Amino acid sequence: MNSVDTQLEELKREVTAELPADVSVTDVTYEGPELVIYTRDPRRFAENGDLVRELAGKFRKRISVRPDPTALTPPEQARSRIRELISDDAGVTDLDFYEDTGEVVIEAEKPGVVIGHSGATLREITREVGWTPDVVRTPPIESSTVENVRNFLRQEREERREILERVGRGIHREGLANEEWVRISMLGGCREVGRSAFIISTAETRILVDCGIKKGREERPYLQIPEALGAGANSIDAVVLTHAHLDHSALVPLLFDEGYDGPVYTTEPTRDLMGLLQLDYLEQAGEDRVPPYGPEMVREAIKHTITLDYGNVTDIAPDIKLTLHNAGHVLGSAIAHFHIGDGLYNVAFSGDIRYTDSRLLDGAVNDFPRVETLVMESTYGGRNDYQTDGEDAERKLADLVTETYERDGTVVIPTPAVGRSQELMLALAEAMRRDEIPTMPIHLDGMIWEATAIHTTYPEYLRDDLRDRLLDTEDNPFLAEAFNNIEGDDERAAAADGEPSIVLAPSGMVTGGPVLSWLRQVGPDPDSRLIFVGYQPKDTPGRRIQNGAEEVTIDRGSTGGRQETVSLGLEVDTVDGFSGHADRQGLENFVTTMNPRPEKVLCVHGEESAVQDLSSGLYHDHNLRTFTPKNLETFRFR
Repeated sequence: MNSVDTQLEELKREVTAELPADVSVTDVTYEGPELVIYTRDPRRFAENGDLVRELAGKFRKRISVRPDPTALTPPEQARSRIRELISDDAGVTDLDFYEDTGEVVIEAEKPGVVIGHSGATLREITREVGWTPDVVRTPPIESSTVENVRNFLRQEREERREILERVGRGIHREGLANEEWVRISMLGGCREVGRSAFIISTAETRILVDCGIKKGREERPYLQIPEALGAGANSIDAVVLTHAHLDHSALVPLLFDEGYDGPVYTTEPTRDLMGLLQLDYLEQAGEDRVPPYGPEMVREAIKHTITLDYGNVTDIAPDIKLTLHNAGHVLGSAIAHFHIGDGLYNVAFSGDIRYTDSRLLDGAVNDFPRVETLVMESTYGGRNDYQTDGEDAERKLADLVTETYERDGTVVIPTPAVGRSQELMLALAEAMRRDEIPTMPIHLDGMIWEATAIHTTYPEYLRDDLRDRLLDTEDNPFLAEAFNNIEGDDERAAAADGEPSIVLAPSGMVTGGPVLSWLRQVGPDPDSRLIFVGYQPKDTPGRRIQNGAEEVTIDRGSTGGRQETVSLGLEVDTVDGFSGHADRQGLENFVTTMNPRPEKVLCVHGEESAVQDLSSGLYHDHNLRTFTPKNLETFRFR
């Protein structure tokens, strides 16, 4: 019997001793970061909600209780009784029973009604039928991504359970190292925007934080160095993903292609958005770019993903606990806080952050128990990188839209499908409702509609007022009549020849995607307008157009892979204020109001001048020790 088996046997004895004498424990096992207790008496746990809470407090672990198969009411009988227990107002759309774990997955339009006050209905379900309910939301807007992910995970339950048990045993393995130290190695995203990837190393563990691509130039992180895959893919214990944008997530499936078989920790919406964006990334590969992995590796990454809620402290290695906090950047984006050792050291990775509230999201959290080192993005860290106030930005956008409408032109807004598109949808719908812009079609191209559907699946990650509107089918702002989902060149051509309109089209940096087709349609038209609402890195077509380029090269794609040059006669404008990134002042405020303030700040994810400016400002103006790492540098902190 190895050390983990011995540990589980001891835990089983201790758990049994903590419970009333008439409550059985048939098995105790690890599944990922959770301790799972199997019992023939699930009803007793349901009757006393404090039992699990007390066990979690004593053993300092996340605990799930599952019924032994002998305690379960037959599924058809249970199905009928569960429907009787749940109010019709919940809008239950599906019930799936899984006898291997004793779980019943309840899909409903209003999960809160299923759960009941403080979980009362869930406990009643277990008391009545023995099954452990797991509640998921029926998307208000049908999402093929959410449906496919859920169906895939249902099909792979048996293998996923094996993965979770293996991961759990790795997390709770006996520590072997006698030393204590902490290092961070920079694999990408330093003095540049894109290909974010970092390794946290201790004497016991290696964690990879993000694994993205540098769009436009397709540059990858330095994954083959000894700290990463150079020592073998499974020398990495875990991957932590801050959010789904491709400059942070694109190459996560490549790790599995290289032989990695461990967990990916992130939030639930990030898991779904990650799959959507990665599959689109593969589809966008032209003849000049060989995809780095196949779609089966995207599915493999999803199968290995363990989702965490904001604020939950989770063991991910023998010596590391992870907590994710809202980053305010896009749906499900997270600041990753690592507590290393028994109080040895604390590191937080900001990912991408927005510190102030937006129409879509609350601003980033910056209140932590401890942070000695902060690894922080610097996208808008330049001394002059101050963005327009949100209201002023919306007012300027409305003026430009109205002016273009009055001359019968088309407004094309290049935008990422995830995050900024939904911000713009909310702003434009509200402006139209208030008659601040004329009523006109708002065409949503590419993945924008699907990404929006995913947003409506997870309203608990959005601002409270928006969440409430999403739950009200008559007031869902994403279902405004102006929105029109566009698919294919024929629909684009018809829309371009029609009445004046607004077009939201990926990609935000004009590196590919539907926006190129729109430039072919309306680029030469002097009555139309191209409006940038996000950051345009160096060496991207977006930056060149922003700087006055009068033509752009477009891949013809379906016409044989040839390229054509399109003259740009349309007006080009930039409206700041819609970015999911904090500006210079926001970045400074995020750090200087942190509780507690970090001892060291590593400025990353920004062009070299922005990184240097932010680092210098934090040092000179706020007396913080700052660093501007280069790729391939390693920092030792203990």
